[in-house]
Amino acid sequence: MSRAERLLLWLAWPVLAICTLPIFAAALAALGSDLDTWRTVLATVLPGYVRTTAALVVLVAVGAAVIGSGAAWLVTVYRFPGARWLEIALALPLAFPAYVLAYAYTAMLDHPGPVQTALRAVTGWGPRDYWFPEVRSLGGAAVMLTMVLYPYVYLLARASFRQQSANAYLVARTLGQSPMGAFRRVALPMARPAIAGGTLLAVMETIADYGTVAHFNVQTFSTGIYQAWFSVGDRGAAAQLALCLLMFALLVAGLERASRGRARTAGSGPRFDAMGKARLTGAAGWAAAAFCALPVLIGFLGPLLMLGSMALDSGQSLLHPRYRDLLANSLTVAGIASVLTVIGAVMIAFRARVRPGRLSRSLVIGAGLGYAVPGGVIAVGLMVPFARFDNALDALMEARFGIDTGLLITGSIWLMVFAYMARFMAAALNAYDSGMATVPLHHDAVARSLGRSGPMLLGRVHLPAARASVLTALLIVFVDVMKELPATLILHPFNFQTLAVQAHRLAADERLREAAVPSLVLVAVGLIPVMLLCRTLDRETRGASAAAAAQGTALRAG
Repeated sequence: MSRAERLLLWLAWPVLAICTLPIFAAALAALGSDLDTWRTVLATVLPGYVRTTAALVVLVAVGAAVIGSGAAWLVTVYRFPGARWLEIALALPLAFPAYVLAYAYTAMLDHPGPVQTALRAVTGWGPRDYWFPEVRSLGGAAVMLTMVLYPYVYLLARASFRQQSANAYLVARTLGQSPMGAFRRVALPMARPAIAGGTLLAVMETIADYGTVAHFNVQTFSTGIYQAWFSVGDRGAAAQLALCLLMFALLVAGLERASRGRARTAGSGPRFDAMGKARLTGAAGWAAAAFCALPVLIGFLGPLLMLGSMALDSGQSLLHPRYRDLLANSLTVAGIASVLTVIGAVMIAFRARVRPGRLSRSLVIGAGLGYAVPGGVIAVGLMVPFARFDNALDALMEARFGIDTGLLITGSIWLMVFAYMARFMAAALNAYDSGMATVPLHHDAVARSLGRSGPMLLGRVHLPAARASVLTALLIVFVDVMKELPATLILHPFNFQTLAVQAHRLAADERLREAAVPSLVLVAVGLIPVMLLCRTLDRETRGASAAAAAQGTALRAG
């Protein structure tokens, strides 16, 4: 093995250190904090945080699973008015950060908003003459999160339903099962691993959310960490809450994995027929269309129109120097973080491919742990050790040389970049691995026999073969970093703000119209990967329609 290849293999370890440092640091800071603080937290706020977070997780999990799996089944198995358009549009709410959706619906449904204003104008009621659902509530937060997270379940469930054999479903129908009964007893159990996987992604995002629950004043672990850190100034309590949130997230992931057991998504083999599409007419067809259209209307079209109207009325412009600086800051940190994260993912994946074994598998798992860790936990886990390092270095340089170094790392954007790398390394790894899975291992052996090893193997064989996956990984991490709020709020330098932070602060000050401008930019950036995904869905839909038409023509000719 050449020296260059050994260097490439060694580079995976610093990447692993960056990804796991915040987890271990948060745990050590929590365990090393004063027990009196822990007793106070346990006796006062912790029970409420547990109840609220658990209730929010349950509501979002049930809502996302029902909407996502139900819509996926309808567009996969039935033809009804607007089905082809809705099959693509159901993925669009994924472009919205949940906190942006919360800003739009607060402006729409709050007391001064257009909905209640119109209601009072039509009925002549006064403010105390009627009851209206409170959007700033636990239920409101659950609805916002469900509307932007159900596409995780929808996309995975749709792929699973499309891969299922029609034979089992048709057999259930011939045995007297109704369409709903065959779906509930046959198709749904076969797709359970995919549905559970999508629901778990939605749950993890719910646990990590800060912007939505903070805007709606819902007290969860995420809001507790931020309040303990900034409002109270108690870093020990913040670290202990971060450790509790980490254990809660890992417990949810472990329970889901244990309940799934050895179940796998059922696919269609060469002997099976693909699921066909039956036509729904009359009331059934319009009911299916309404079920699928409602999430698109609530989760995308409605808030998009509301934000657009608010942005036009705000008098704000992205051409203003203030917004140009915010956009430049967001693009800078997202660009740096996405490039470094993908480079780290390539280093880890390269080692796992050329040196397979238990150690390499452990390295991949360890580097991907950050996706199950909320951004607030990662921020606290990085802030504590690096703040101590900066203070110790400053004291040393002041004592030895009379130089005030200040906060070299915690006062820069690099701590934010480290947090993003730890948070989104799993997304980059998954995207890159999906491309490398199509490259046979014997290609490596052929390249080595031709003298291509180490950097040349990576640069001449792996990266060209996985070019599309590398670009996908870059895009996914870039968009995730642009929308990330909890870690950015805790770690950003005082003179460095991003669009996400600006939108949150304007909304926190009830300046919702001004918050619409940065919010729309975040939605526009989020639309980029969603539109690419929609193009893929459209190609699949056209291909399936063409195959079905060809099959029907062949049967008629026969």
